Amino acid sequence: MTHSNVRATGRSNPFRLLPSVSELSTLRNDWRRNLLAGLTVSIVALPLALGYGIATGVGAGAGLIASIIAGACAAVFGGSNLQVSGPTGAIAVVLVPIVAQYGPGAVYTVGFLAGIILILLALLRTGHLMRYIPEPVIEGFTVGIAVIIFIQQFPLALGLDSSHTHIILEAWESTVSFTDNPNWTALTITLTTTAAMLIGARYAPKWPFAIIAVTTATATTLLLRLDTATVGTLPTTIPTPTLDHLDPTAVPTLLTAAFAIAALASIEGLLSAKVADEMTVEQRHDPNRELFGQGVSNLAAPLFGAIPSSGALARTAVNVRSGASTKLAALSHALILAFFMLALAPFVAHIPLSALAGVLMATSIRMIKVSSVVALCRATRADFFVLTTTAVVTVAVDLIMAVLVGLALAGGTAIHKLAKTLEVNQIELDTSDHHTEEAALLREHIVAYRLEGPLFFAAGHDFLLQFTDIAEVKVVILRMSRVSKIDATGASVLWDAIHRLEKRGIIVLISGLRAEHRQACFALGAFHRLETQGRLPATTQEAITIAREHLRDECLSADPSFVALNRKDPEEERIGNLDELRTAGRANPKPMEYREYPG
Repeated sequence: MTHSNVRATGRSNPFRLLPSVSELSTLRNDWRRNLLAGLTVSIVALPLALGYGIATGVGAGAGLIASIIAGACAAVFGGSNLQVSGPTGAIAVVLVPIVAQYGPGAVYTVGFLAGIILILLALLRTGHLMRYIPEPVIEGFTVGIAVIIFIQQFPLALGLDSSHTHIILEAWESTVSFTDNPNWTALTITLTTTAAMLIGARYAPKWPFAIIAVTTATATTLLLRLDTATVGTLPTTIPTPTLDHLDPTAVPTLLTAAFAIAALASIEGLLSAKVADEMTVEQRHDPNRELFGQGVSNLAAPLFGAIPSSGALARTAVNVRSGASTKLAALSHALILAFFMLALAPFVAHIPLSALAGVLMATSIRMIKVSSVVALCRATRADFFVLTTTAVVTVAVDLIMAVLVGLALAGGTAIHKLAKTLEVNQIELDTSDHHTEEAALLREHIVAYRLEGPLFFAAGHDFLLQFTDIAEVKVVILRMSRVSKIDATGASVLWDAIHRLEKRGIIVLISGLRAEHRQACFALGAFHRLETQGRLPATTQEAITIAREHLRDECLSADPSFVALNRKDPEEERIGNLDELRTAGRANPKPMEYREYPG
């Protein structure tokens, strides 16, 4: 068990969200292998950081600094030993309209607010809620993001400037402009880079084809002096942290966007950490500490002029496959990226934007796990509907609305399935302790139903319908011991069914009502009358006894001869009374055996 696994069981002490000295001491374990993993991840992360920075409209430098600052902070303060953080496609997708509407400076304020929200979520210990997001929602969300990232690259891939309009409209305008004035150099570089990454990932997955393709494209454009847009000037030093990047007056306007960034960072970060755990045997992350780490990283990054970040699934997967076992790998990845920026900035400035577009296009294609999507689509119609709807809303509307719609649909289908699990089955009465004729009489006038499953708002209507066709009987026994849940609506519907039966002259007894269900039932007030009348027996046998007494009283009022059926007097007295009843002509014409019945 790893250290973070032990801490995951911690109490609500906020200091448990901070790294301990013993945890940091583990960085010495297998340090050579972890440094090598960090180097591998940094090579993969470099073009992605530049590409996402450009995609947001803030600039390549903002993306690269985000990978350095946020990557280091998340590695130190996060709850996963394997997580690698930095700019991601999901975050970039949300930032694009913010930059278009409020300008690049708004990104820093949004990121800082998102960091505060993430820390609050960690303090409230909401990290474990990630497990409740259904797989179809996650897959649909991922597919939608992949489509958005791919479409967003159309302007750069075709050698055009981005207009930051809606992605579909922008892609269409770029295609029309390319048709009128084609830029074959940019398109060729994009297609070559994309193909190299996809083919390389298929046949030589251990090779860093992203950096190989980008380096080749850059060298080719320099040697052939091709006219194509490039990354441009990058900072050659780590900027000094300052609050000047933040705009307090814009907080009310940007608060909604900050919640969106925080939601995406938490979902993407926790999902990435979960996948990293599944790729290993011993590693287990602490979701609340991971939220805290993402919060700290997003508090720090804007102070250095960097865009918001989150856990990056692709880079985390590369980290795990490279043999990482401690946080040293993710931390060294950030430090190596800082070295790249300081030492290789002049070369990086000449990277063609079309090459970075090719990297992001290939990355978006690889984000979609075709086998998982196909499996979910084949699983059930409901899963297919949730997945496709989430994906479409992600592309057509926005990511947060997509998650909300996906959760609503998944919750609705789950509730519908759960409602179908309520069963109302008629059961045979146990009358083995009763005389044959009395047992037959009980079965003729008493019917018992066993309820199994949840009785809640979604199942209430169907439950009520099942009691509209009950045959004419004297007593109905509802066995409730196997009801798993009752909410206010379920209790209301139950009482409605009882009231309807009572209007038909049928007495209802409820047996086995569990203690945890009494609050919902007795909140209505009507159930107090049932308890006062002794119609809430603990067991079914008690209910049968009460039903028998009711039948005796009812039949006696209609025909006093029925008293012979339930006499408890000595046999001589019963026989004497029977003779009197026969003389009066009110007894059964045929003698019957009498026995004493318990209760």
